[in-house]
Formats: sequence, C-alpha cells, structure tokens
Amino acid sequence: MAPFQAVRCCQRGLSWIPVIFINLVVCWSYYAYVVELCIYTIANTEEQVFYLIVFHLCFFMFIWSYWKTITSKPAKPSKEFCLPKAEKELYEKEERPEAQQEILKRVARDLPVYTRTGSGAIRYCDRCQLIKPDRCHHCSTCDKCVLKMDHHCPWVNNCIGFSNYKFFVLFLAYSMLYCVYIAATVLQYFIKFWTLCRRRAIEHCPENHLPDTHAKFHVLFLFFVAAMFFISILSLFSYHLWLVGKNRTTIEAFRAPVFRNGPDKNGFTLGFRKNITQVFGDQKLCWCIPIYSSLGDGYTFPTRLVNVDSEQGNVEQQAIKCNSTVDGQTNPRPLSDSKNHLLGNDMHSEEQKDGSPANIEVCQPVSVTMENES
Repeated sequence: MAPFQAVRCCQRGLSWIPVIFINLVVCWSYYAYVVELCIYTIANTEEQVFYLIVFHLCFFMFIWSYWKTITSKPAKPSKEFCLPKAEKELYEKEERPEAQQEILKRVARDLPVYTRTGSGAIRYCDRCQLIKPDRCHHCSTCDKCVLKMDHHCPWVNNCIGFSNYKFFVLFLAYSMLYCVYIAATVLQYFIKFWTLCRRRAIEHCPENHLPDTHAKFHVLFLFFVAAMFFISILSLFSYHLWLVGKNRTTIEAFRAPVFRNGPDKNGFTLGFRKNITQVFGDQKLCWCIPIYSSLGDGYTFPTRLVNVDSEQGNVEQQAIKCNSTVDGQTNPRPLSDSKNHLLGNDMHSEEQKDGSPANIEVCQPVSVTMENES
C-alpha cells in the first residue's frame, strides 16, 4: 500500500508542472509587456498609459477566471447515491450481473436517475461505489466521480464539471482576449524591431527610432508567443462555445447519453438561449464575471423529449428522498433550480395560451418545448 501511495504523491506533484509552466509564461509576458515594451520602448506617454490600463484589465480578468478554474473543487455526488448498507452487502455477495442490476434498479427507483449505460443498465461506479447521477462520470486522474463532468484539464490540474465549467469557458475567453490584445499592440513594434534587426548592418536607419537593446528580443518573442497561444486557444474556445449552445459536455459530444428510450445526443438540448442560461445563469450581468451563476444542482437536468420512466417511484416519495447533505444537515431537494426555472417559463406560456394551469410532474423526465432558433 505504501508504494502505491508514494506513486500517487509523485503523480500529484508532477501534475502541477503544466500549471507552473503557464504561470511562468504569464509572469514573463507581464514583465515583457509592462517593462520592456511600455516603459523602455514606447516613448509616447499617452500611448503608454492607454496600453497599460487596457492591459491590466485584460490581465486581471484572465488571472481571476484562471484561478477560479483551478481552485474550484469538482462537485461530487452526495451520499444518497451510495448503496445502503444492506443492498451493498447483497451487491458484493451477488456474482450474477443480472441479480446485481436488479439490486441497483431497486435503489435507483428512489433516485432522480434517468440515463443508462449503452446496454440499458444502471450506471454504477465500482470505484466510488455509488449510482452515478445523470451526466456524472468517474475521473481516473482525480479518482472520483464528478457531476456533469466535461473533461480533465492538465493546464489547470483540475476536473472541469458542473461546479467550474463557466469559469473554464471564461478562462478560455479572457486568455484569448489577453493574447490577441498583446499581439495587436505589439505588432507595430515587432515590425520595427524586425526591420531593425535585418538592417542592423546599416549605420543610419531613420525609419526605426527605437533603442537597439535587449528589449527587442522580449518584444519579438512576446508577439510570437501571444500569436501562438491565441491560435491554439481559438479552436478550443470555439469548440466549447458550440458545446454550450448545444448543452452538451465533451463526453456527450463523443458518446450520446442513453435514456430509457435509447441514445439521444440532443437529450439535454433546450434551445439556444436556455442552453446558455444553464451554464451562465439567467442574470446576464454575471455572464462575463467569474462568479458562480450556473443553474441547477448538478444532479437533475431538464430534458428535451424524454418519456416518463415507469420504473421510477412515487413522485411525492422522490421529493422527500431526493435530498442533499450540506454541513451535515439533510435538506430536501425535490427539483433542481434549473428545472424549476425553465419549467416555470414553459408553464407560464402554456397558461397564457390555454387559459388553464399546466400540470408538471416533479423529479421525472419532462418534455420541454424547444424555442425557435432563428
């Protein structure tokens, strides 16, 4: 057991190398831009002040979102998804997969679980010994199940999921903005220094009134690094914007979630606007700020066109048993905030059309009307 723990400690230590590398690059870029470019290279005071103000705004938002992504712990399933002691003993003693599935089905009947494996079985994690909530997956690097897991990112040494996906998208956006701003403002001096380097054999170079010092190497390298990172981040950011618009995770993009009626890659798609609010929240003023505003609780999610699961138990019983543990206290969790919010809008529209209240069942997959994407 000791050698295994030693290996795990080494792995955890080595996993911080990409984060340290990124921080070293960012620190150098700050020095190169502020000191070597703005102070030693740019002679115009107004240009210096303008460049520094905008640069520090981009730098602050970039660092804020980056460290929020790193420090936000991935949300994991609560104890209610673990097997009760009696069922756990039966499950471990049973050798037949069919009998094990029957045990899992009995327990899952009281939980808000509607997705299945590819073969239609209950999604169970043998490592964490719990029934996986919808969109939850086990991360082998973090060695735990993560709610609405998207992927494990080595550049932040953290698992991207329900609790920090908004921070991750903002981190990509602000890092891209940081890089493109540096590249755009450094470009003219990059050209002048490049010309100066090519014409350094000429004694008099009137077109380049720049000091021939070590600052030119920082400026030249700064442009290349910023442009390289911008191009690489642009493709990743565009991909995750597409995922947000479809209300999918990276895992679901490669493997469609399986419901009782079969796989459906658009099972959680609610329409473009509602898909965005699922990640960024319904307060638009908070969309661009790295503070938590995502809708829902990470356990239950509004679905598009999913049939009612006949194997699930009584709705009122689920409303009592679907609870979450916070600070040692058990609180009722009959329905996620996202489902309450989204279904509330649909109920209100149905009442206006029909003149009668709409009947919505709780803690069951429901049909949410997709809005026109024009």
